[in-house]
Amino acid sequence: MNDSLIQKTTAFFQDAFGNAPEKIVLSPGRINIIGEHVDYNDGYVLPAAIDKIICFAFEKSNTTTSRIVAVDLNQEFEVDLSQNIQLSSTVWNNYILGVLKQLKDNGFDFSGVNCVFSSNIPVGSGLSSSAALECGFLFGIQSLFNLDISQQNRALMSQKAEHWVGINCGIMDQFASVHGLENKVIKLDCNTLEFEYHNADFKDYALVLFDSNVKHSLFTSAYNKRREECEEGLAIIKANFPEVKSFRNCTEAQLLTLKDKMDAVVFTRVHYVVKEIARVSKACEALDAGNIELLGQLLFETHDGLSREYEVSCPELDYLVELALANDAVIGSRLMGGGFGGCTITLIKKGKEEAVKQKFAQLYQEKWNIELKIYDVKIGNGTSLYEPVG
Repeated sequence: MNDSLIQKTTAFFQDAFGNAPEKIVLSPGRINIIGEHVDYNDGYVLPAAIDKIICFAFEKSNTTTSRIVAVDLNQEFEVDLSQNIQLSSTVWNNYILGVLKQLKDNGFDFSGVNCVFSSNIPVGSGLSSSAALECGFLFGIQSLFNLDISQQNRALMSQKAEHWVGINCGIMDQFASVHGLENKVIKLDCNTLEFEYHNADFKDYALVLFDSNVKHSLFTSAYNKRREECEEGLAIIKANFPEVKSFRNCTEAQLLTLKDKMDAVVFTRVHYVVKEIARVSKACEALDAGNIELLGQLLFETHDGLSREYEVSCPELDYLVELALANDAVIGSRLMGGGFGGCTITLIKKGKEEAVKQKFAQLYQEKWNIELKIYDVKIGNGTSLYEPVG
């Protein structure tokens, strides 16, 4: 699948600039297996890079000017690095400009580049195409000019680039795009950036994403409200259990003793968070033991919590998970990402995928009159240089 993308990008570069590229970079999107809405609640997340990528072709321009071509959008722009970098009215330009600004602000010695990129990451599907764009572009410049940037700093600089664009994202997307390994998930502490790899051999099951093709507008206001509710709940926990420093140290048993001391809504939010943090550790144990059925059950539990307690689902996503629960070939499914639309991540028995996909697509169309988009994903490597074989 990626071979044709690499060929297309390389050929486009040759046509645009008259040379073969000096460097080819592959930068992946990501999924999050489990650990949703806990990154800002001192929990762990369990992301992985996937085999959907952005392919970049680079060369030095030997001037202060960079020319960037987005093949899929049929758009391009130029930026003079001798000038101050400012936000553009074109959104995708800003992710690139943000990376260049980070490099300049950190004092790195580099000059202009010619760059062409093309992608097979579905845009708007919650697979973090923006992080792949930032991390891949940064790695290309790092490679061309032999810049000394650690993997962690590459992720952090890419995150800061996105903040400059105006999106106050956490670190998970960029970290997974940079640090991903084939057939491994990353248990990441979003505060300390400590991480460990766990095996991601799904054995007899395939990972399939069902894209609801909806995005409800509640996300920003609800996200801010959830953060406030969790902060209120944590303050009550700390007041009653001084030894508890964060949700990570709080047990469900401790929380249950405080049910009458919390607003009912605050309690349900916090109850979800405490259980979800515990589920991430259980998921790692399940993966290490090869118990994929248990992992699937944890996915169902997470969705139930996101829907009923954290209330960030929507009818379309709930319907997709209901279909999954009713299907013997499916062992787990949940909404993935911030909620109110986007994808479900689903584990399906190998050999049964096509039948499940066809059934879900038909029933979803009949129910909502919306086309269901479907993506098969495998866990792949993080941002890397492409080295042609032979």
